Formats: sequence, C-alpha cells, structure tokens
Amino acid sequence: MCVMNARVALIALLLSVVCASGCDKGNAGGSSSASRELNVLAWSEYIPQEVLDGFAGENHVKINLDVVASNEDMLAKLTSGATKYDVIQPSEYLVEELVKMNRLAPLDRANVPNLDANILPEFKDQSFDPGNKYTVPYMSGTVGIVYNAEKVKGPIDGFADVFKPEHAGRIIVLKDNREIVTWAMICQKIPINEMTPQNLAKVKPMLAEWVKLIKKYDSDSPKTDLLQGTVDIGIVWNGEAALVISQDKRFKFVMPAEGSHRYIDNLAIPADATNKGLAHAFLNHCLQPGVSKKISDVWPYTNPNGAARKLLSDDQRDNPASYPEMKGFQTFHDIGKQAADVDKLMTELQSSAG
Repeated sequence: MCVMNARVALIALLLSVVCASGCDKGNAGGSSSASRELNVLAWSEYIPQEVLDGFAGENHVKINLDVVASNEDMLAKLTSGATKYDVIQPSEYLVEELVKMNRLAPLDRANVPNLDANILPEFKDQSFDPGNKYTVPYMSGTVGIVYNAEKVKGPIDGFADVFKPEHAGRIIVLKDNREIVTWAMICQKIPINEMTPQNLAKVKPMLAEWVKLIKKYDSDSPKTDLLQGTVDIGIVWNGEAALVISQDKRFKFVMPAEGSHRYIDNLAIPADATNKGLAHAFLNHCLQPGVSKKISDVWPYTNPNGAARKLLSDDQRDNPASYPEMKGFQTFHDIGKQAADVDKLMTELQSSAG
C-alpha cells in the first residue's frame, strides 16, 4: 500500500511538472492562463486595432488598451499605481526620465530578435537609450505645417507665415505645451531643451501673439477639423498631415523653414510589469515587417523599420509628410521640473487670450 501511494504521488508530481512546462506553451511570459492579459498604455490613435487583434489571436491573450494624449499624461498614469502596465509607448524624453526613475525593465534581446533584424541603424542607439537597453523604436516623426492651398493665399514656408493676423481663427495646433513653446524657441534660435526662465521670458511675447490667433488645440485628431474645413492651417504631427494630404489634394505640407525636431516613439516594458514574457512577444510582434507595415497603412508616420518600408507602396514612401526631408533637426531631452514652468506659461497665456 505504501509503495502504491508512493507511485501515485510520483505520477502526480510528474504530471504537474509536465503541465507547468507544456500545458501553456502559448504563454510567452510563462504566467498562468488565468493571468493571460496584457495591459498596454499607448498614445491615442496610434496602434491599429488589427495589430492588437492579431497578437491577441495568435497568443490567446486579452489586451487591455489604455490611451493618453501626451507623455506627461503617460507618466501620471504610470506613477499613479492604479494599473500595472505591461507595455508602454513613451517618447524619447520620457524614456530618459523613466530610466532615471528605475521604472523600465531591461529588454531580453533574445526575445526581441526583430529589433536587430529590421530597425534602421539611424534609429538605434539613441542618446536617450544607448544600446537600446530598454526600448524598441515604434514610429518616428516630426511636426510640420499642413494647409489648404485653395483657401490660404500667399506662401506658407514656416511658423512666421502661419501666425499672421489674417489667419486668426483658422489655425489648429497640437495640444502640447512643450511643442508650442519649442516652435517659438526655434524661431528665436534658442536650443529647444534650454527651457530656462530667461529663455521662456524671451519667447513669451511671441507666444502671447500666437495664442490670440489659434482656433483650436488638438493632439488626438487635428486632421478631422482640417478635412471638415473648420480650419485651414494646422501645425500637427507629420502622420496626421500625411493622412490629410492623401485624402484631400488641396492640402500641402511643408517643414517649417525655421527648423523642427525629430521624435522617436518607443515600446518599452515597465519594471513592475506583470507579464514581461508576453510584453517581449508583443514588442517583437510589432517589429515584424508585415505587422509594422499595417501600422504605416493606418498611421503613416516615419517608419523606422527598414524591412517594413520595403513593403510600402510608392505613394506611401513618396508622401512628403510621412518621409520629409529633415536637416539639422533637434531632439527632445528630459527637462525635469522646467516642464512645470512651460505648462504655467502656456496656461497663463491661454487664459489671457480668452
């Protein structure tokens, strides 16, 4: 009887080991099937539903998508502790801040082979994440000017041409305080990361005139107002501009003559993520050429995935907003507490403008 019980116990033990190693083979993170959920924090209108559904179907996982409209909102969500996210989508300067805060998990590069295989060299090893220790590039881009050439007479070459009295009430811009202040700094040839009190004072008069002319601030979907004709000029993300000019040939796109900056939006895994294995699988999934092409099909920003670019049509690659010529661009860095000074300045100016 004792021998029989020992055999039963041994069989039960072996079955438990086999099940632990093989019953949930689809689970990239090795977590139990009961916890096969992936919490994703991303920018609104940025990850196509087809991409999410494809990963969910292949990996038998439920994806919970939470969206934000700015890096500042993303940081607030992360630090609130209300939800533990498995994948986030920070821009370069937020990556810097999160690394300083020890809020990002180092990548297991063996589980993200598409990073080395497909991402173009110019988007790797950036100053905000040397060696891509924490991030993989998702999409890149810049801010440009898109305008209805039938309604806006006279050349539009830069910020100075947009912010004129005759364009009052016809302008839509990004709802992003740092962006707007940056444009004024570029116009005055001030380095965009030097948001000192002295430099903010220098650009304040220019910004005070600009806010009087702006009709609407919108970071989610400024293309809607442009296509509907409620505004004629937009200073927007280049992917939004690409959609506008592809849908309405009356619109033209230009890079500001004064200059602009390039951003890189990334995918990363928070240090306290619950399903790091599934998170790695999701990052690698998004970097597959066919999947990355689907992202460009819906949101035509500058795709850093060289293998995916080869799959794009000539029209997609030739879209001047998706792949603008950029010279002497700058890149955002973490400005720490100065971000609060920027927000305070813009809040005061917008209140004064009514």
